Amino acid sequence: MAELVFFSGTMDSGKSTLALQTDHNHRARGRHGLIFTRDDRAGVARLSSRLGLEVDAREVTDVTDFWEVIAAERRRGRLVDYLVCDEAQFYSPEQVEQLARLVDETEIDVFAFGITADFRTRLFPGSARLVELADRVEVLQVQALCWCGVRATHNARTVDGVMVVEGDQVVVGDVTSGAGQVAYEVLCRRHHMRRMTAHTARRLAPSSGTLLDVDTPA
Repeated sequence: MAELVFFSGTMDSGKSTLALQTDHNHRARGRHGLIFTRDDRAGVARLSSRLGLEVDAREVTDVTDFWEVIAAERRRGRLVDYLVCDEAQFYSPEQVEQLARLVDETEIDVFAFGITADFRTRLFPGSARLVELADRVEVLQVQALCWCGVRATHNARTVDGVMVVEGDQVVVGDVTSGAGQVAYEVLCRRHHMRRMTAHTARRLAPSSGTLLDVDTPA
């Protein structure tokens, strides 16, 4: 029986790497699938991993209708057994519902990969709908780490190294800080609540260079 599975994790937890591995494993068994992504760091219609792996993909836009995509494939005589959907947090709730319908009515497996919450700790609409509809929600086992070494559970947005908690929900940025650049960093809940990024921790660290106790209240 086909399933809608949502693989969830923070940045740096290996979501895109797992998406690529999932596609490889199914193709190796003779199954035929399509890869989708949206706003990937590598550019339009690309699915890329931080490990350097990169493949062609179909770019999801506001007007993408997954039901119509599959219908068009079938009209061309192309069998589709599964979909790999990366950056699924950026999909609309309606698009997630289309994916669920494909699973239920056409027996196509859908493997969705995405971040659950944004830099404000608010659920992305697409991720919220996936949690509501998915047959399974899998939390990735690869642990991204906060600068303090504790498991990272939250995504932070920074500007010039300073954490911000206001702004548009979707802003695609680099992963390294720089003048005027939007960047992202993973933090544990404690340091996200305190807005203590690695940049801030280094700035407040004692002259010895250690980061110990930089966030301990006086």
